Amino acid sequence: MYFASLSYVIWDVNPSVFPGLEIPRWYGVFWALGIILSYPVMFYVFKKEGRSVESLETLGFYILLGTILGARLGHILFYDPVYYWQHPIEILPVRFNPDFEFTGLAGLASHGGGIGIFLSIYLYCRKYNENYLWLLDRLVMPAALTGAFIRFGNLLNSEMIGVPADVPWAFVFVRTDQIPRHPAQLYESIYCLVLFVMMFLIWKVKRTHLQNGFILGIFLILLFSLRFVDEFFKINQVPFENSLPINMGQLLSIPFVLAGVAILIWRYYKMAKSL
Repeated sequence: MYFASLSYVIWDVNPSVFPGLEIPRWYGVFWALGIILSYPVMFYVFKKEGRSVESLETLGFYILLGTILGARLGHILFYDPVYYWQHPIEILPVRFNPDFEFTGLAGLASHGGGIGIFLSIYLYCRKYNENYLWLLDRLVMPAALTGAFIRFGNLLNSEMIGVPADVPWAFVFVRTDQIPRHPAQLYESIYCLVLFVMMFLIWKVKRTHLQNGFILGIFLILLFSLRFVDEFFKINQVPFENSLPINMGQLLSIPFVLAGVAILIWRYYKMAKSL
């Protein structure tokens, strides 16, 4: 349970949906909820633009597979490659030492998930002859919406906690310690929700006036710039980050921001040439 104290929010939510059962956990539930609610968004988009909605199930499968594989491999490669080299069985959602344990979707990296999504959509577009940038411009909306749900799931699980803080809205994550901290997960959930609304309005009003890729470029710049800033409010996930000038989440955000800038410049140049 949780309640607001005179100074801070005391946060003591059981990460398991059903007390006494290890799974499901709130993180997984909200991940699934974000994906489920993304479907009617894309259904509306496809209907509005006269596209076949029957293809959404296949597209959803590609994205789900790309997200899970990319996020899992991203965590392994970016954050703990030595550990998984020594414990390769734990790449799967299980652990045998000291006892068998089903770990579920533990150890996922959102940047890896992003890379996995880009690759899976590329493969989908090649197979079904779809315009890659057109589709990505539309998929940024459900991506932002799902991101908002995922980070709220992190909050419910008391995961990815923030650095100590002395602000009235600080959270005390009782299951971690008694230190007031920035609710960094909540910050990210809120700005993802704002980005969802913003991208939807840009698509709604400007889609016929923009080159394919413009919405994607704006999204990449805004999302990963905000993510870069948000990382200042989080504790480092793994010890080696303490020796870095900026943490791994920030390092991985920089290429996405630069990609967004490059896409906007490229598409603006293409648009200018066509005038």
